[in-house]
Amino acid sequence: MGQPIRLKFAKRLRELRRKRGLTQQELAELAGLDYKHIQRLESKNPTDVKLQTIEKLAKAFKIMPAKLLDF
Repeated sequence: MGQPIRLKFAKRLRELRRKRGLTQQELAELAGLDYKHIQRLESKNPTDVKLQTIEKLAKAFKIMPAKLLDF
């Protein structure tokens, strides 16, 4: 079955953030989220992500929400 979706999302989020040269703080500001929330989403034991959060992150990255789930 592979990795849980939460872990795949955490890896994808970290990958996109680093590819754009953003810190967790910078991404949080662009997305209108608390930096601690980004930290938790990228952690080894990530929290569940809400659709609203996916929308905010996609907007910050200027991509379609589906691209965040492209793993």
